[in-house]
Amino acid sequence: MTNPVIELTDVSLTLGQGASAVHVLKGVSLEVSSGEAAGIVGPSGSGKSTLLMVLAGLERVDAGTVKIAGTDITGLSEDAVAAFRGRNVGIVFQSFHLIPNMTALENVAVPLELAGHRDAFSVAAEELTAVGLAERLKHYPGQLSGGEQQRVAIARALAPEPRILIADEPTGNLDQATGKQVADLLFSKARERGMTLVLVTHDPALAQRCDRQISMRSGRIEVPAQISAA
Repeated sequence: MTNPVIELTDVSLTLGQGASAVHVLKGVSLEVSSGEAAGIVGPSGSGKSTLLMVLAGLERVDAGTVKIAGTDITGLSEDAVAAFRGRNVGIVFQSFHLIPNMTALENVAVPLELAGHRDAFSVAAEELTAVGLAERLKHYPGQLSGGEQQRVAIARALAPEPRILIADEPTGNLDQATGKQVADLLFSKARERGMTLVLVTHDPALAQRCDRQISMRSGRIEVPAQISAA
C-alpha cells in the first residue's frame, strides 16, 4: 500500500441558493493513492466534475475535509489555496482554456512566470517539446488543431511538476484517433513522472485504462473506494 495523496472525508457541497440550490456532493469520502490513475465515471449531473473542482480547490465545500498531498486545504484562504494548487495540482479541461492572443509557448510560460518560476520560458519550451510540439512554439491557439491545443494544455499542466494531474473529459472535444493520442500522452506522462492521475470521462475505454474506476450517481460514490495496491 502507498499513502493516499488525496483524502476526502464526508464532503458535502451545495451550489446555488434558495429554490435553485442543488446538493451536488452528498457525504463523499474518497482516498486515492500516490501514483494511482483513478477514473471517475457516472451519468451527467452526478457530481463528477464538481468533485474534480473540489480536489483542485476551485470549489469550497460546505462540510467535510479535503486533504491534498498531506495538506488540509479546507480552511486555507483563497490566496493560499491558489498558491498550493499552483505547486501541487495540474488541471486539463475539455475545452483547453488557452489564451487566444498568446502563443503556445506563452500559454505555458506565463503561468509559470506569474508563479515566480525561474527560467519559465525554457521550461515551457521543454514541456512543449516533450508533448510533441517543438515546431509549434510560436503558433497561436487558432492556428492549432484541437489535439495540438490539448497538448499545449497538458504541457501547461505538467510544467510546474505537480504531484496530482486532474483531467476533466480531456478527450471530449476530440475525434477518436486524436483522443486516443491525447489519452496515451496523459497516461504516459503521469506514469513517467510518478504523478497521481484523476480523470472524469464518459468514455468506457478511457476509464478502463485507469487503475480504478470510481462510480458516482446523484452526488454520491456508489461503491466505497479502497486504495489500490501499489
